[in-house]
Amino acid sequence: MANHVLLNSTDHQNLKVITEREEKYGDNVWFTLTFPTEFRSVQAYYPIFFNKDSSTGQFYAVALFGFQENENLFLSKDGWQAPYIPLSVARQPFLIGVQKVVEDGEEKEQRVLHIDLEHPRVSQDKGEALFLEFGGNTPYLDNAADILETMHHGLIDSKLFMELLIEHELLEPFSLDMTLNDKSQNQMVGFYTINEDKLKTLTPDTLAKLHQLGYLQAIYMAIASQSNVRALMNKKNEQLGL
Repeated sequence: MANHVLLNSTDHQNLKVITEREEKYGDNVWFTLTFPTEFRSVQAYYPIFFNKDSSTGQFYAVALFGFQENENLFLSKDGWQAPYIPLSVARQPFLIGVQKVVEDGEEKEQRVLHIDLEHPRVSQDKGEALFLEFGGNTPYLDNAADILETMHHGLIDSKLFMELLIEHELLEPFSLDMTLNDKSQNQMVGFYTINEDKLKTLTPDTLAKLHQLGYLQAIYMAIASQSNVRALMNKKNEQLGL
């Protein structure tokens, strides 16, 4: 069970974070959250799709690593086999918390850095130190804080992006039927992709608005990322040894 606490140098002076990429550290995920400002980096290696939260009905973008639960085809005995790891994976075991503070007599919410003490990456013995011996953050912890800040703003931006995709009917269900080298039939369902036919019918004003917001580029990045599905299938076949 997760145990999220406010990170501080007094209680957590000796904590370390293991940075190796292995299944036992929770890297065996088949997709992870991403957002438009990260699409340029993500699309170079991973297919980008969209998923719908069944409990809230909200859409969000994901980077795909495999075709089934607990399958990350980028993991090997030598670690994560891609130069870029999406930030929602790279940030673990850290997360953003909210703390109420009083400024000029007014109560405000302030973002603070939390850590999951039960995460398998958290250690007392090995890994990257979080705090310097005589006080202050290590460069590793500062980088983790920067990742979370980037994610915070990226996910806020993503809400408007998704609203515009829905408004202009730019999402359509996606399914993939695969025949692997072992002759097994596999199907991937439940994801969405960009409706390119709808995209072609957008008015110049709408395209200009999307371009101005940086979303038109994100849309084309998501479309371009679909070419990575074939590379992912090749990884799957290699794993089968056929």
